[in-house]
Amino acid sequence: MNDAEQLAPPRRAAVPRGLLTTGPILFSYGFRPFFLGAAIWACCAMTLWILALTGRIDLAGDYGAHAWHAHEMLFGFASAVLAGFLLTAVPNWTGRLPVSGKPLFFLFLLWVAGRISMLVPDLAGSAVAAAIDAVFLPTLLIICVREVVAGKKWADLKVIAGLAVLSLANICFHIETIVNGAPDISPRLAISAYIGMVIVVGGRILPSFTRNWLAKQGAIGFPVPYGRYDTVTILASVAVLLFWSLHPEGPVVALAAITVALLQAIRLYRWRGWRTFAEPLIVILHIAYLFVPLGFLAIAAAAVGKMDGPAAMHVLTIGTVTSMMLAVMIRATRGHTGRILTSSVSTNLSYAAIMICAVARPLTSVFPDHTDSLHAIAGLSWLAAFLLFLSEYAPMLIRKRRQVPGR
Repeated sequence: MNDAEQLAPPRRAAVPRGLLTTGPILFSYGFRPFFLGAAIWACCAMTLWILALTGRIDLAGDYGAHAWHAHEMLFGFASAVLAGFLLTAVPNWTGRLPVSGKPLFFLFLLWVAGRISMLVPDLAGSAVAAAIDAVFLPTLLIICVREVVAGKKWADLKVIAGLAVLSLANICFHIETIVNGAPDISPRLAISAYIGMVIVVGGRILPSFTRNWLAKQGAIGFPVPYGRYDTVTILASVAVLLFWSLHPEGPVVALAAITVALLQAIRLYRWRGWRTFAEPLIVILHIAYLFVPLGFLAIAAAAVGKMDGPAAMHVLTIGTVTSMMLAVMIRATRGHTGRILTSSVSTNLSYAAIMICAVARPLTSVFPDHTDSLHAIAGLSWLAAFLLFLSEYAPMLIRKRRQVPGR
């Protein structure tokens, strides 16, 4: 049984995989083009950003290199991973057929068009480039809402709500950048949307995967099932994230963030992640989630001037969002292409690399005299993580699913 099936409610028949019988296998299922595209763009975008930081290229014209970098991490790379996840998970949640073939190809083309338009915004003007880029997320939202409503899986709308907030944040990002010269509220709103989805979906997959693995080992002491505590923690976290998006400074947001950090730390403890150290595919999910309470602590530190804002945001964007996305990309790719759900040496190295990046980038706030060195370590670690992913998983994404005996 693969991960998406573990998350799905009971149903009469499994959703078919690889509906496309002709044409490229790449467009047979949503995770294939979007995970591959996300990893390639993660490498390309970071390389371009490093070249821009070192003064070797002029990036993104009038839109601005710093705004471009923030945008392409939040709405370029991360949105592709999210698309790959949702287009694979939603059919399993709803029991409906996944998007494949030409519709998937054209959706992927919309994402690619956004990357090109944002890379050369001066060709047609920043407003036109922004309009082209802004089409992808609402289109993905419409597809996901249609499937959830048609499948009558109303509980899954809370995940789709995060996608709606992200679509709005992208539009606001462009408006703020073009009108004011730099984004302000929109990056925090986008981060809040991602973190909101992580704490909702994470509450489903982490205990599930941990419980299943422990059961196979014949262990006892399973994760605490979802309950009222989780609901209260999620609602409190979302409230604080929205408040932080609008008012990132002051003792009130600091106190609220510290409170939620404690709630999230207890929630993570209840999932018994330390008992899964023998399987890195599961451990990395718990480590990535650990950056949720750490991220709230960073928000609190930045709110009272003990940490700079960008460094605090990178605790969440790299530590939680990117680490969790890389872990999900690897696990879902292995599961949906018929591979054994266990990590390789290359996979473990990619996990280590993204953890180094997650630690190095925020440390610029602690050791400002070493900012350049820490930026270099973070950038190179990021590249290493996704190059390792591509070297191992790109071949799986473009080839047919292995036939597993007994399935």
